[in-house]
Amino acid sequence: MEEKILELERRIKQLEATKKKDQLSMVIFSGELDKLLAAMIIATGATAMDMEVKLFFTFWGLSALRDKKKRAQKKELTSKMFGAMLPKGTSEVKLSKMNMGGAGLAMLKSLMKKKNVASLDDLLKTAGELGVEINICEMSMGLMGFSKDEMIDYPGLNYCGVGTYLADAEESTVQLFI
Repeated sequence: MEEKILELERRIKQLEATKKKDQLSMVIFSGELDKLLAAMIIATGATAMDMEVKLFFTFWGLSALRDKKKRAQKKELTSKMFGAMLPKGTSEVKLSKMNMGGAGLAMLKSLMKKKNVASLDDLLKTAGELGVEINICEMSMGLMGFSKDEMIDYPGLNYCGVGTYLADAEESTVQLFI
């Protein structure tokens, strides 16, 4: 009987050690307004439900985190060209569908304002206030020629690799890819 109790205690400890956190880990791959809005609405909604939220921005998603007012120092020519071709900041991102040369984007923004839907900038500000952590993929930054000195000011902004995302995802109850 004592052996069975010890075995049960060992199993309980093992289960407790592998228990996932009430945490959301999300990869933000897209740099399109509608997808970024969805990601930030989910992130702020999850924090409202007392979940810890960690966002991993990579590839095209990084464009939204570039500060339009900041200039990067000492970039090589290909990085300058790549940076010039990509949107810089939330105000330059487009829709994934029905952008129609910017007409669809203008219609969506007008509709959002009319219906009091928070803008992407407002959602980013709220996310920062709620403690949403933003992790930026350093490899993607390097590939796209972005530097840390051109990224937005955000209270929970970190630079890391995919290993950090995988560790976060492993201990999260919810993982999403946008």
